[in-house]
Formats: sequence, structure tokens, C-alpha cells
Amino acid sequence: MCAALIAVMFAANLFAAKHQSRSTQTLHPRTGLHVSGRNIVEAGGSSFVMRGVSHPYAWHKDQNQAFADIKRLGANTLRVVLTGGVGAGEVADVIARCKQHRLICVLEYHDTTGYGEQDEAVALDTAAEYWTGLSSVLAGQENFVVVNLGNEPYGNGDTTGWAGATSAAVRKLRDAGLQHLIMVDGPNWGQDWQGVMRSNAAAVFNSDPRRNIVFSVHMYGVYGTAQKVTDYYDAFHNAGLPLVVGEFGWKHTDGAVADDTVMAEAQARGIGYLGWSWSGNSGGVEYLDMATGFDPDRLTAWGQRIFASADGIRATAKEATVYGSKAMAR
Repeated sequence: MCAALIAVMFAANLFAAKHQSRSTQTLHPRTGLHVSGRNIVEAGGSSFVMRGVSHPYAWHKDQNQAFADIKRLGANTLRVVLTGGVGAGEVADVIARCKQHRLICVLEYHDTTGYGEQDEAVALDTAAEYWTGLSSVLAGQENFVVVNLGNEPYGNGDTTGWAGATSAAVRKLRDAGLQHLIMVDGPNWGQDWQGVMRSNAAAVFNSDPRRNIVFSVHMYGVYGTAQKVTDYYDAFHNAGLPLVVGEFGWKHTDGAVADDTVMAEAQARGIGYLGWSWSGNSGGVEYLDMATGFDPDRLTAWGQRIFASADGIRATAKEATVYGSKAMAR
């Protein structure tokens, strides 16, 4: 092959590679909070590790002081419980309150809880419809909002549909133009004790055209020993995939939780955690309240543990850098 022809082919290939690179960047630019390897990073490239709690907004809409109280205690993230009855106007107000108090807002759709076991629970496709219906409210909030697709979307029965349903729901959000970081919960009431999310996480992640998914495990009685906690952390570390503990407590109906390890190992590894929950629990699980009667001056032992311990929120949380930038005004 003559040198001139080789030079022409090299130039053509170089042009094609550059064009493909520009096309990929145009289709999937890094917008707002996003995944980089095992980490969550902000648009500017700063790592962001979630440290916060869940607030049961959908059932306690009169407790809006909680946003300020939780921030004052040191959180950088607030996971806000939503249901299908919470409309666009209310969601916009929730986002505004999070931003007012300089919190990253994890919006969580709760109606999927225990699908397959709970008669009233809805499928992830319904969750996707809920989120796409909020497109106009969510657009432009990628720096501040994480979409928690559906809470604990399968119970302990047949969980074989989790991967397909999760991928399809994520795709529906992307097709609607939502570019946000999406948090997906595991099956088995979030605890993934069958390892379905762990085994299928890579396939689900790669099915997202934006590759912008963080996986959320809920740690209750299944994680009663330090070894079970660290084994689960290790699995995602070794897979090179992002993980957060989207819920955990100090005990639950299925037993005690190795919460010291959950927090200490999360801190050592740069894994986010969001405790359950601020206040308002009922039905025999009031022991999961962090604040008695939503009063930040009456923290329970669990509240003291998660906010004030060595590996707790106050000592380890770092505020999102976006709140020091012009993007805050968006």
C-alpha cells in the first residue's frame, strides 16, 4: 500500500474518531450530578458523598421545618418521600426548600414498596409515568436533584423481573429527556438478600444510555453482622459500580443491624448513606424515629447516633459545592 494512500486513510479514521467523540459528547454531556466510576460527582467534577436522612413528607406535609432542622444538624442530602398524590406544584416546592437549605434533594417515589407482596403496590412502569409527568418541574434541576426511581420495588417473592423492569423504567425517563442521576433500589424490600441487584447491576447500568445510575441497598436485619455489610460493599467495589445505602436503621422487625459498620465502612470507602428516618414512624417501628415529635432538640438515641457519632453526619458530611456557585440561582 502506498504511503499516500496510508496517509489518506489515517486522516479519514482520525476525522471519524473525532466526529464520533463530539457526537457522543453532544448526545450525552455530563449534566449535574453524575457517576464517575464508583463515585458520584458534581457537574464541576467534585466528588459528592451523600450524608443525610429520609423525611416522610408525603404523610407529614405540615412538617416543613424539618428541612431546616436536618440541615442544621449537618446533613448535605435529604431523601424526601413522595407518593402518587404529590403533584408537580408540591414537588417544585420541595425542591425549592431543599435548595433554600443547601441540601441535595433525593426525591423518592414510595408507591412501589413491596410490589408483588403488597396489594396496593404499583409496578416500576407506573413510577416511570409519575416521573415523566414531572418533567417540566425536574428539568434544569440536575445539579440539585436525584431521582429515586421507586422505593423497595419488589418484595421477597418472585424478583426475577427486577432487572428488566428497572432498565425499562430508566429508559422511559431518558426518552422523556430526564438527564438526572437516577437512584435504583434493590428488591427484597430493598435489602437484596437474594443478590438480584448485585448480580444484575452491571447490565442495568449499561442499559442506561447516560450511564448515570447509582444503586441503593437498604440495610436492616439482613445486615446484622459486620461481615454481611462489608461483603455487600466489596461486591460493588470489585464491580466498579456506584453504591449508596439508601436506607438503614439500628434495628428493625427482622433483627438488629450492624449500623456501626454500615457507617464506619461507608465513611472509609466514600459510600453515601441516608438513614431512616427523621420522625413520624408508626405501626410499631417508632424506634426508627431520630427526632421525637419532629423536635430537633429531642433526638432519640438513634438520632444521636446518626447525627453526632464519630462516623455520623455532622462529622463527615460535606456540603455540595454547587451551593457556592452561580448554579444555585437556577
